[in-house]
Amino acid sequence: MTSKQFVPIAPRRAPISTEGVIPWIRSNLFGDLRTSIATLFFGAFLFYAGSNFASWGLFSAYWLPDHEACRADGVGACWGVVAEKYRLIIFGRYPFEEQWRPLVATLLMVALLVASCTRTFWKPWLVVAWIVVMAAFFMLMGGGVMGLTEVETGRWGGLPLTIMLATISIALAFPLSLLVALGRRSDLPAIRSLCTVFVELIRGVPLISVLFMASFMFPLFMPVGVSIDVLVRVLVGITLFQTAYMAEVIRGGLQAIPKGQVEAAATLGLSYWQTQRKIVLPQALAMVVPGIMNNFIAIFKDTSLVTIVSLYDLTGALQLALGDADWQAMAHACAAASRPVINAAFALHHIAGREIGSFCALCQLRGRGSPPEPMLAAAAK
Repeated sequence: MTSKQFVPIAPRRAPISTEGVIPWIRSNLFGDLRTSIATLFFGAFLFYAGSNFASWGLFSAYWLPDHEACRADGVGACWGVVAEKYRLIIFGRYPFEEQWRPLVATLLMVALLVASCTRTFWKPWLVVAWIVVMAAFFMLMGGGVMGLTEVETGRWGGLPLTIMLATISIALAFPLSLLVALGRRSDLPAIRSLCTVFVELIRGVPLISVLFMASFMFPLFMPVGVSIDVLVRVLVGITLFQTAYMAEVIRGGLQAIPKGQVEAAATLGLSYWQTQRKIVLPQALAMVVPGIMNNFIAIFKDTSLVTIVSLYDLTGALQLALGDADWQAMAHACAAASRPVINAAFALHHIAGREIGSFCALCQLRGRGSPPEPMLAAAAK
C-alpha cells in the first residue's frame, strides 16, 4: 500500500482588510467614480483655501503691535492688535490690576464644565461642586468680601462673561424647561394652556427683544427705589428664552415614548411622578441630548447680543479693541483679504445646492417625488 505524498497548496493572498484608516478612505472617499471626483474636487478646494489662509495668517503675517508696519505692502494678517490688546479682548473692561480674579474664576468654571461632561465625575458631590464653584465665581468677579476690591457688574466682560451667561442660563433653563414640557402634556387644561402660552410667546420674539425688554422696559414697572442689577435681568431674560426652546426639544422626546409604557406603569401601581422619573424621562432625555447640545451652542453664540445693554462679552470686547482708530484700518484690510475665501465658500454652497436640486428632480422622475427604491428600502428598515 503506497502512501500519498503531502503536497502543500500554493500560498494565497491575504484577505483585504476592512478596518483601519486606509480601508476607510478607500471605501468612503474613493468608492466609485463620482465619489472620487467629489473627493478630489473638495480636496483641491481645501488645499487652495488652506494654503491661502496659511500664507495670509502665518507666513506673511506681522506679529508685533505696530499698526504702521502692518500697512506695508505684502503684509498679511496683523496680529499686533491681539498682542497689544489681548487683555481687553479676554477680560473686557475689568480693572487691569484685578484681572487675575476673572482668570481664576473662568478656569474654575471651565473645570466644572469638563467634570460635568465626564461620566466618571457623575457623583452626588458634583451638585455640591456646582454650588461651591458658582459661589466662588461671583465672589471673585464681584469682590467686596475677603479683602477683594468690589467691581460692579457693568465692568464685567470678555470671556468670563460669555462663559458665565451661557453656563448659568443653560443650568437654570434645563429644570424649568423640563417642568414646562411636562406641563404642556398635562391633563389639566389650566396648566397646559399656561405652558403653551409661555412657550409660544417667548418663541414669537427674538432674543434681542427679550434683552431689550428685560434691560430697559422692566425697570419702568418697578416701584420707586427698587432696582435689579442689569446682569441679573439679562440672565433671567436669556434663561426664559432658552427655557421655551429647550422645552419643545424635551417635549419631542416625551412624545416619542410609546403610550403603552405609561399604561403598563399605571397597571403596576406607579404614580405619575414615579412613572416620569423611572420610565419616561430617562428614555426621553437620552433621545434629545443632541438637541440640548444644539441649544447650548446657540445660546453660547447669542451671548454677543448683550452688547445692546452695554455688557461686553468676548465679541463685544473684541469690538472695543478694534474701536481704536489706529487699528480700524487693519480691520477693513482683514475683511478685504478674506473676501476671496468667502466668495469661494458661496460658490461651493451654490454647487451643493444645485446637486441637491438635481437629486430632487431625480426623485420626481422616479415616482412622483418619492426617493429611489434603495432609499425607500432603507427607510422601511
